Amino acid sequence: MSEQGGLLVAGAGPAGLALALQAHDHGAEVRVIERRPAAFRPSRALILHARTLEVLRPLGVTDALLARADIAPAVDLRLGSRGVRLSLADLALPDTAFPHLTLIRQMDVETVLAQALADRGVMVERGTELVGLREGAAGVRAQLRSRSAVTEAQFGFVAGCDGPGSTVRAVSGAGWPGRPYPVEVVLADAELEAGLASDAAHVLVGRAGLLFAFPLGELATWRLLATRPAGDDPLPFGQPGPPVPVAELQALVEQAGLAAQITHLPWSARVRLQHRVASRFRAGRLFLAGDAAHAYSPATGQGMNAAIQDAANLGWKLAFAAARADSAVLLNSYDRERRPVARQVLGMSHLAFWGEAGTGCVASALRGRVAPLAAPLVPTVMARRHLVAAGIRLLSQLTVNYRGSSLSVAGTSRSRGGPRAGDRLPDRTVTADGSSVRLHELLARPGVHVLLDRDAPTPAIGPIRCPLVRVRRLTTSPGRGLTVVRPDGYIGLRTDTADAARLDAWLKLVVPC
Repeated sequence: MSEQGGLLVAGAGPAGLALALQAHDHGAEVRVIERRPAAFRPSRALILHARTLEVLRPLGVTDALLARADIAPAVDLRLGSRGVRLSLADLALPDTAFPHLTLIRQMDVETVLAQALADRGVMVERGTELVGLREGAAGVRAQLRSRSAVTEAQFGFVAGCDGPGSTVRAVSGAGWPGRPYPVEVVLADAELEAGLASDAAHVLVGRAGLLFAFPLGELATWRLLATRPAGDDPLPFGQPGPPVPVAELQALVEQAGLAAQITHLPWSARVRLQHRVASRFRAGRLFLAGDAAHAYSPATGQGMNAAIQDAANLGWKLAFAAARADSAVLLNSYDRERRPVARQVLGMSHLAFWGEAGTGCVASALRGRVAPLAAPLVPTVMARRHLVAAGIRLLSQLTVNYRGSSLSVAGTSRSRGGPRAGDRLPDRTVTADGSSVRLHELLARPGVHVLLDRDAPTPAIGPIRCPLVRVRRLTTSPGRGLTVVRPDGYIGLRTDTADAARLDAWLKLVVPC
């Protein structure tokens, strides 16, 4: 590998693997290192949201992910003494190919992404730690320590996907504002003697907090997640700490009102939590993504999803920038697009976690008194599919837009009601090349996509001789304009007319050919 302009990815969790995969597929030379000698198991995250699957689709991994997932999950929700079953399959989301909640272990996500990289000839270098960085005009000099030696290598960019204690963040000088939660999470894989339905996740809401039981354990049938006041002993944030005695875990189970006896406990851990967003996601040639850039509570399942969506925003930009002489606008857009989203996600997950696990009298009363009274209303609310869909859109980041970005350029005005520059491109059925196809399926490959309206004159935009840019005509889209779609599925340029000058200016801003 010629590493002078290559990319070093520090960390082989979901963020690092997804970023490396996308950067590779857009032309970058990539090297991935991971300080742990083996993948961490058992894994923690269990949910992929719809938008995350959308941004992974062009990388050719969604079929393998869905083959390992539960895409028709049911939840048995118990609010005090009242219970109700909820279905989270086939939600009212017509503009995505993934209208469901997807339950999948983080280990499965990492396995699929790592295998996709291996298929491309990129192997994760486990047991290799980043111990120093020195940035110069020509690149970044990285000091790497493996079992056998300490070596140095030169890279064009370094992506820090190295977790809450990020070395890249420390070297970059980025601040880490926020604070610890007074609540910790207890995780466990356990066998239970109980009458629990194995075709559903179980959620018990009580005055003291929440207990989740998922039939997705790695070392036993059930994965348990419970909240409780944090201990006084210092533990690394976001990392599994010491095991929890079976008697303590049994007490949490009983306190939540779950009639179950733990019969086998092969793994358990305490996890100390915090809420933070780095003060910047870019410092020169150093970038932060995933848990190195932000730390959330586990509420609403944002950690792994936000990490992969960071990667989807950054990977192609680093690949394109490595082949460009002037990439300041392109590279600056990462921080300006993703850090505001990180702050929004932090606010949402923080509020949800307060309701789920807050130890104050208000949160406790809401869970212990109000929630059981509201239980009879849950089926009625769930029947209003548009309300459920609106909530899922928010949780999935389907509503995220980058309208204020320097890469979001609006030409002449389009008809009202359609997506704008900076918006996610909705999925729908279109006709292209005489065939009916879903739009996201048509674009499910790396690169920039130029979509011509039905009557747009092709000669007006001239020939585009760049393998990173594909031009397609949508004969079901009336008009004479065009839409340019970025590799991460967001609209970069939208015009009412096939404006060659605007198209050329946008492509020169972004694409290295």
